[in-house]
Amino acid sequence: MTHWLIAPIVLPLATAAALLALGRRRPAWQLPVNLLATAALVAISGGLLALADDGLVQVYRLGDWPAPFGIVLALDRLAGLLLALTAGLALVALLAAAPRWHRRGAFFHPVFQVQLAGLAGAFLTGDLFNLFVFFEVLLIASYGLLLHGGGKARLHAGLHYVTLNLVGSALFLLALGLLYGALGTLNMADLAVKAAQAADADLALLHNAGLLLLVVFGLKAAVLPLGLWLPTTYSAASAPVAALFAIMTKVGIYAIVRVFSLIFVGERLALAQPLLLALGLFTVVAASLGALAAGSLARLAGYLTLVSAGTLLATLGLATPGALGAALYYLPQSTLAVAALFLLTELVARQRGALRDTLKPGPAPRQTALLGGLFLLAAVTLAGLPPLSGFVGKLLILRSAIDQPGAAALWAVLLLSGLLLVVAFSRAGSQLFWKVSPALPGARHSALALLPAGLLLAACLALALAAAPVQRLTEATAAQLHAPAAYVQAVLGGQPAPAP
Repeated sequence: MTHWLIAPIVLPLATAAALLALGRRRPAWQLPVNLLATAALVAISGGLLALADDGLVQVYRLGDWPAPFGIVLALDRLAGLLLALTAGLALVALLAAAPRWHRRGAFFHPVFQVQLAGLAGAFLTGDLFNLFVFFEVLLIASYGLLLHGGGKARLHAGLHYVTLNLVGSALFLLALGLLYGALGTLNMADLAVKAAQAADADLALLHNAGLLLLVVFGLKAAVLPLGLWLPTTYSAASAPVAALFAIMTKVGIYAIVRVFSLIFVGERLALAQPLLLALGLFTVVAASLGALAAGSLARLAGYLTLVSAGTLLATLGLATPGALGAALYYLPQSTLAVAALFLLTELVARQRGALRDTLKPGPAPRQTALLGGLFLLAAVTLAGLPPLSGFVGKLLILRSAIDQPGAAALWAVLLLSGLLLVVAFSRAGSQLFWKVSPALPGARHSALALLPAGLLLAACLALALAAAPVQRLTEATAAQLHAPAAYVQAVLGGQPAPAP
């Protein structure tokens, strides 16, 4: 049992406490301490990803209490991959906030670290109740980050966001009550064992609990029609916060993958796959049309977040290891590209005067060539055009759907979505960089301001160049998830267990 498994939770919480103290006495120290702690989290997450790559499921038992009686953390390839993605994105978002945004409120830095603790806990926990707890931690922190900087638009969006998530939390507790009443446990590995042995009389309760969890996780993943709040909410947030929020929908996707590949499996319990495919395809179509009609670059980025979530959900609906591996390749590159577009939104808006990021002809940005080039890279990636990682991800998804039920619908929707996104990006690019009047006088962006978006897009390019090894990792992750016995044995048996 390695104590490093709890470090991604303890380090941000300890840092948040230190940052609260510094805020009163040494506020100028908050940014460097936050950057140092987040960089350390990147290193720790990278080490945990390397640790998980051997195929063993590592388990940490708090207080050395055995499962299912004690709290456990479990690290497999999926948790390691999402931890590393979260830490890297958080460091870039913090760099983006460094020039100006972090000074807009007194508690930005501690709340930022609490958000990271909630995200890490959600990916590592082996217990459904603790998944609920970490959901609440990251959501409470996200409320503070969303409102950071103030303003009527943020307050209005925040009220909707809080209300919907409170409803989701109530449904989550109801689902947990049903599961505990039927099976007497909430440890995910123990649930997997007991659900497989459940009496026929308990199946209706289990199915209802599973459907409630699907609704809750679908709300977190912003699957339409449950995700109508997202474009307005994310476009109202500051650019660094919106970039960090790009990982938030993936928490819902992660929870769906974890729960419905571990607990609700087999002929008696499987219930999500047809729903996932249908909801995912509907989300992709509706969000692509929303992107086409978006009136601002920030709302365009919000709809692209929905396209990403819908594509992942539809691919999961195929319920094959190949489809899951393809979805796990698509997940990080789409997250990074959407985050980069949110950061570009602010860079463009600050050089267009009163028009900001609205998609109307007006003054050209002062750094038209540079910002236009970054926008083009983001557009090519998110539309799925060759040769960048978005094309590789969609190609893997389309290939995995061959000979599967629903393949024709998936191919048609993803290709149509790609066409609509090309049109949406062409429209936005022409309004921002082509049909323009002379640039307004003003300062040019510094290298530090441009660096975060450039780093995210460089990471997308690296995923394309390293497509083969990344694909091998995601395929190994999918194989591990489709062999849940290793996870169950590691958690309940107390020893790391290898995946086949």
